[in-house]
Amino acid sequence: MAQSIRNPSSRLFRAPGRVNLIGEHTDYNDGFVMPVAINFSTWISLHPRAGRKLEIHSENFDETVLFDLDDPNPAPRGHWSDYAIGVAIMLERAGHRLRGSHLSIRGEVPIGSGLSSSAALEVATAFALTANSDLTITKIELARLCRQAENDFVGARVGIMDQFVSVFGERDKALLLDCRSLEFKLLPVPSEVQLVVCNTMVKHELASSAYNERRSQCEEGVRQLSALLPNVRALRDVSSSQLEEHARELAPIIYRRCRHIVTENERVLAASEALEQTDLRHFGQLMNESHQSLRYDYEVSCAELDLMVELARGVGGVYGARMTGGGFGGCTVNLVSRENVEEFRSKVIAGYEAATGLKPEIYVCTAVKGAQEVGG
Repeated sequence: MAQSIRNPSSRLFRAPGRVNLIGEHTDYNDGFVMPVAINFSTWISLHPRAGRKLEIHSENFDETVLFDLDDPNPAPRGHWSDYAIGVAIMLERAGHRLRGSHLSIRGEVPIGSGLSSSAALEVATAFALTANSDLTITKIELARLCRQAENDFVGARVGIMDQFVSVFGERDKALLLDCRSLEFKLLPVPSEVQLVVCNTMVKHELASSAYNERRSQCEEGVRQLSALLPNVRALRDVSSSQLEEHARELAPIIYRRCRHIVTENERVLAASEALEQTDLRHFGQLMNESHQSLRYDYEVSCAELDLMVELARGVGGVYGARMTGGGFGGCTVNLVSRENVEEFRSKVIAGYEAATGLKPEIYVCTAVKGAQEVGG
């Protein structure tokens, strides 16, 4: 990235992508998640410019977009630039006046892989724009505004997990996050294991529409259960026993969607205890159970993800394997004994390529610190 910086007044910012160890689709249900900020980042070189315009260049796409901060009716373009522009708009709407700037963006996070390249771009943009404008904004507010940009401008109804861990991640730590209160706890990632992410290299077209459909189904479950149970505001307020008690009063598909969320929240809390006790076998078992629930109850897996998980579980030294991210393609996350990583890599690549004709990408990940100005 440093080779791209030619202006002596430029400043450099980075924000990481993430992998979610366990707790899938629970964030927009006020639930619990356990993400890790990973060593793949979006980098932004910024230098000031006169006036109130942003000139945003993507090195990955070799495209430049100009945006006027005084535009009274900004509209999304269905373009990579929406994520950066959306952040600027939300900062302005929150009363934070921005100064003009040139932003040059380079992303390392694989796009469309489920490792949250969008949140990395949003958070890096937020850090850069606020620093350039001498604004003092709390990290929590920045995470919220980045999520709002994706919800209200880009049009994706995501929860806050991705933006939050991109801001608050720490080296060698996983983050147990309560998505309702935004309270979090840092948990150790044991040194004897490696987080290995396998990219299926596929992304099925129904992913976006299915994501919003699942969210609506969860909301319908809350509507029905809140009429039967006191104090239910979200599915995180429902226990497994309560759900089973009222299962017959829900449509089968609504029941299955609710069952995934309710049991996944319970798995995240159990996984937190397992990690604190370095009980890797139990943690891995919970990861495996999570994948089964995502496959059969939430129905967001696909043949390629299931194959990748099956291949991983056949390799020695693998504690757990599951899909991660929204689903319908993208990546799996695997907890692998450090000494078995190379064997894992070679066997999974060979098995997946033989079955699909696709060569997967394998990322050996480490937990890193969240967004920051580099050298600032």
